[in-house]
Formats: sequence, C-alpha cells, structure tokens
Amino acid sequence: MAELTELGISEARDLLAKGALSSRELTESHISAMAESSALNAMVTETPEIALAMADASDERRAKGGSGALEGIPLAIKDLFCTKGVLTTAGSHILDGFRPPYESTVTANLWQAGAVMLGKTNMDEFAMGSSNETSYYGAVQNPWRRHGDNRALVPGGSSGGSATAVSGRFAMGATATDTGGSIRQPASFTGTVGCKPTYGRCSRWGVVAFASSLDQAGPITRSVRDNAIMLGAMAGYDPKDATSANVALPDFEAALTGDARGLKIGVPKEYVLDGMPGEIEALWQRGIGWLRAAGAEIIDISLPHTKYALPTYYIVAPAEASSNLARYDGVRFGLRMPGDDLTEMYENTRAAGFGPEVRRRVLIGTYVLSAGYYDAYYLKAQKVRRLIAQDFRDVFASVDAILTPSTPSAAFAFGDKADDPIAMYLNDVFTVPANLAGLPGISLPAGLSDDGLPLGLQVLAPAFDEETMFRVAGLLEEAAAFNEAPTQWWRSR
Repeated sequence: MAELTELGISEARDLLAKGALSSRELTESHISAMAESSALNAMVTETPEIALAMADASDERRAKGGSGALEGIPLAIKDLFCTKGVLTTAGSHILDGFRPPYESTVTANLWQAGAVMLGKTNMDEFAMGSSNETSYYGAVQNPWRRHGDNRALVPGGSSGGSATAVSGRFAMGATATDTGGSIRQPASFTGTVGCKPTYGRCSRWGVVAFASSLDQAGPITRSVRDNAIMLGAMAGYDPKDATSANVALPDFEAALTGDARGLKIGVPKEYVLDGMPGEIEALWQRGIGWLRAAGAEIIDISLPHTKYALPTYYIVAPAEASSNLARYDGVRFGLRMPGDDLTEMYENTRAAGFGPEVRRRVLIGTYVLSAGYYDAYYLKAQKVRRLIAQDFRDVFASVDAILTPSTPSAAFAFGDKADDPIAMYLNDVFTVPANLAGLPGISLPAGLSDDGLPLGLQVLAPAFDEETMFRVAGLLEEAAAFNEAPTQWWRSR
C-alpha cells in the first residue's frame, strides 16, 4: 500500500469501507507527518489526543455498520472556526486563551459526517492578508521551492496554513474561508484544489467574522473529487445563521460526469492584465484548449465593471471589519491589557492585540463609514458592487461557467510585497469579483511555472450551481493531469 499520507479522501474512503485500513492507522500516519512538519509552521494547535479518540470512535461506528460521508478521514481546521474547548485564535494575539464553549456549524457538520480533527491551522490575522505573513504566530512556509532556489515562499493567504497542511501531506483536507480569494489564491500557490461555494451555502455561525457580507467557508483538498465530497459534508442550511440559504443540497460528487457536451464556457477579456506573466496567459490558453477539445463551446465575454472590483472590495471589506472587530475590547474574552480607566484599557488592549494589517484595515473601514465620507466611499462602493453582480448575471444568461487564471503570479518570496500593501492587495485581482457577487469559484492546479511552482486555473459558475463548477473543474483536472508534489524537504530537518 502506498504511504497513507499520499492517499486522497476518496481513496481512503474506499479502503476504509473495505476494511483494508482503519481510521486509527490513517490518523496516526497523519499525526506523525504533522509532527515532522513543524518547520512549515502551518499549525497553531495540534490535537493528537482528540484525533486518536475521534478515530477510535469512527472505527467503532464502522464496526457497527455506521458510516458518514467522511467517516474516519483526518482533517485540519482553519483557526477561524470555533471548536468547542479547543484554542481558537484567528491568528491574533487579542484572542489569546480563547476556548469556545460551542462548535461552529461547519465543523459540527464534519464531525457528524465522521471526520477526525488533527488540529487548527495558522492563518493571516483575522483572515486579513494574502501571504500568511500577518499571523501573530509567525508566517507559514509554502512546501514548494523554486528550482535551484531555496528561499522560503509564501503559501498565500489567509488560508495559507490549511493549504500548506494539505499540500504538505499532513492533512487529507482542510477547512478554509474566502472573503476575497483566501481559499483560491493559497490553493493556486500550493498546488491544491480550493473551493469558495456560493455565499450562504455554508453556515457562518461560529466562524470568526471578518467581512460578513463576503466571508464564506469552503474546503481545500488535493483533488476535485475530494473537494466535492468535503463540501457536501460542510454545507447545508443553518437556522442559526441569518445569511444561510435554505436551498437543496445536491450530490456534488455526482456532478463529476466527465462530460463536456453542451457546456458553454465564457472567457472574459477583462482578465487579461497589463504586465501579466506570459506563463499565466499560456496556462489560461491551455485550459481553453482542453475544454474545447473536450467538446465545450468557448465564448468570449465581457465583465465591464471588473476593473472596479478591487477598489470596491477594499472599501466594503474594511468597513465591515471595523464593525465586526469592535467586539474585541478586553472585557469578555481573550487578551486584556491594564489601564487607568475603562477607555485606556480598551485602547491598550486593542493596540497590543491587533497587528499592523488589522489596524490598517480597521482605520480604513472606520474612515469610509465616518460622517462626511459614507456617501462618497461606502455607499458608492455598494452601488458598484451591484453593477459587478449584474455583469455576472448578464453573462450567465449565455454561458454555463467562466474560466480565468486563479492568480496573476506564482508564489512569491517572503518580504517581496509585505512592505507594499497595494502590491499585496493585487494578488486578489482575479478572485475578488466572485466574492462581491456571491458566486461559487474553484481553483485547481493545472501546470508549473518556469521556476517549477504550481499555477492554478479558476472556474466560476452561477449562484448555487456548484455542480456545473465541479463538472468543469473535473474536466480540466483530467486534461491537466497534474500529479506534481513538493519534495518534502522539511521532513529531513
């Protein structure tokens, strides 16, 4: 049998069902791999004892004839999801010591499906970042390296820890969140598959909030099929979340038909950027060719308000963040810094607890919501957001899905963009529009850069049509035949 950490979710599921493998064996192998991968700094909290107890319980259920969709599968959980009794920090000093007395709906759904928790993954503080350099617990390293260059690379953000855990073969899958590309961009940088479902498909209850009208949970895995399986277990209507959509939950795995007949794929001209690396353009063209060869019809489309998506996002998201993060005051939970009076305690706690990027976005958000600027910035951004969503609605009247690059570049080295917030924000240029419109999107690895780093393609689909998204992604995955993996250099340390 191949090394257990190389198995995908669907492969392990089949072996577990046949009795050829136990959840305890599978979990022990991933716990060992996780312990050997500390150099990547992907985990904030490891929970091996909890994992083994959950694995044993899974094996007992299976012996009695019970089996959930993820029965016995070891997963990592982004440290933005509240896990009952287990440290939850959102990558921030201000949540030091916070152990929620409740479980997020998404993780509760996973445990109900039989999954096993390996631990909590590192992330950009409060999900604010595109490189995983803003975490209070230090930066996460990408498992990949450029050919002939040993410099450490970023894994993308904010879900960089989750993407690294899956790419580094010490988690079979991981939960993640996407506010402006925080699932799809790190998936592209690490050679994994990352899906942001339709806004409302997965409950936000128990997920630490960044921007409430944009945040959406989703899975990171190593294959499209695994992603479909995991999303099916995560998703579903939740009456505790007012933004949760009460819609039918399809069998996402069944959508992987391998059939392109009748599909119309849109290619937006606005996603061709000045200065975009030739290898990104070439990969996009290969993706178009693969779908055309499979029988899909390729249609040139226009999304005219795309150029306003990034500035719109960086008004709306900080505005919502400034409101959401007002609750962190040192009174009820987490860090508390002393002061001579209540106001000074608030000020000292927030100054010590929040990192530079969080402070930057809170200040931006407070400014655009302030008297005299609300109409000029926030209200105008919301109007543009509506136009961006309308662009997609118009286009989806004539196409079934849209194909774009996932990111404007491959992974970059630490420090390359950390001192230039605008350059960092541009990493989200291809992913942000889907968040503003609430649409499902998926990034899958489709090739390597000239330096030997993963590059991703993105598929977007109409709202609540993840089935078409997975169908197209499955076709691309089969054509790309991407089977590259990082060398696991870190385990030799």
